[in-house]
Amino acid sequence: MALSKKPYKGCRDLFPENKRTQNYLFEMMKKTASLHGYEPYDGPMLEEVSLYRAKSGQELINEQIYSFHDRGDREVAIRPEMTPTVARMVAQVYREIPKPIRWYSIPNLMRYERPQKGRLREHWQFNVDIFGDNSIYMELEVLQVAVDLFEQFGANQNHFEIKINNRKLIDHFFSSSLSLNEDQSLKLYKLLDRVKKIKPEAFKEELAAFNLSGKTSELFSDYLKIGSHKELEDFLEKIEFPIEKWDYRSFFKVVNELGLSDYILYDPTIVRGLDYYTGLVFEIFDKHPDNRRALCGGGAYEGLMSIFGEDQLPGVGFGLGDVTLKDFLEVHKLLPSFTQQAPSVFIASESEGLASSVMKAARFLRKENLNTIHEVSKLKYKKIFQNANKMGAKNVIILQLNDSEKIQLKVKNMASGEQKVFTMEGLEECSNFCQQ
Repeated sequence: MALSKKPYKGCRDLFPENKRTQNYLFEMMKKTASLHGYEPYDGPMLEEVSLYRAKSGQELINEQIYSFHDRGDREVAIRPEMTPTVARMVAQVYREIPKPIRWYSIPNLMRYERPQKGRLREHWQFNVDIFGDNSIYMELEVLQVAVDLFEQFGANQNHFEIKINNRKLIDHFFSSSLSLNEDQSLKLYKLLDRVKKIKPEAFKEELAAFNLSGKTSELFSDYLKIGSHKELEDFLEKIEFPIEKWDYRSFFKVVNELGLSDYILYDPTIVRGLDYYTGLVFEIFDKHPDNRRALCGGGAYEGLMSIFGEDQLPGVGFGLGDVTLKDFLEVHKLLPSFTQQAPSVFIASESEGLASSVMKAARFLRKENLNTIHEVSKLKYKKIFQNANKMGAKNVIILQLNDSEKIQLKVKNMASGEQKVFTMEGLEECSNFCQQ
């Protein structure tokens, strides 16, 4: 029986056109991170399952990781996320290097999930993390990196929004105002995380298990109705939230000063499903009616270093998948076309016996940093331009024999239509013309 030509379910074959698109996304990610002073890092594809079991949450461990026992009987997993890895790496070096530590990566990740629009089992993810002090300024810096990335693609507040919450706020509200114990709080976290994915009737039915009544029921109802920064401030004053846990007034003041207020809004249902978050949590949402979904998420975490026996070093980060980003850019028509390779030069000959000269000229142009594709077979004049157009070549060079049987290079700039003729001895001038 013949083998299937399709990739493993939930994975992709990245043909050259797809890879050109992905490379464009990666380059914009790298550019944005570098502009903010973040340095690239990477880690292993395999990690011990205990790394994720310590902090990531039961849903990921029980349902989403690809795990197995290796030949040394170690329980390992293909990495499903990057935050535990970066925390493990930072734990090795944080005492010796300057802080804050600003790192980014674009790793290949695997999760056993049901493939659907915007979500595959395999994807690449832009991860940005900063480690240093426990301040609102680290949180705001990461939000600014996220906004700047989307703006690099041409997006603005009409295209996306950032919904935020804070775990310290929720923890205080659940324990002090609703009188829930740790186990009950965790279960209510999980319910809130699913509130937009289940029907209102199902939410009410599951909420009934927490036995909220009277004042606590009214408080929880008020909490779910918060829809603005002002309503949040009024609510936090009402429940006497200690501002030292989260200086929300300063946070929103700086949001305004940075010009981020058009993007950021408070949402009481944003809690994030991963257990290691301890402060700010956020998700970026697409505003397009055909793609109303979360594009990425992140938040602040303090206790990850403790699983390695190290002191706490607060961190903030986010992860953005290449699949959801591509869908976002396509639906808003912000993604350029990458159907063509678009070399700088396509070089060919319409005379016999010039194959080695074609290759010699192409080699010279490549040393001049010109992306050059050559064709050694003799081609008709019309066919040369047909091939060049299919590739989207910026310049076409045709090698010909002149009346004196000497080789000449006829060059045409495809955008301007300007043409010039050079000799093999004048390849440097030819290169300068193609780089205009």
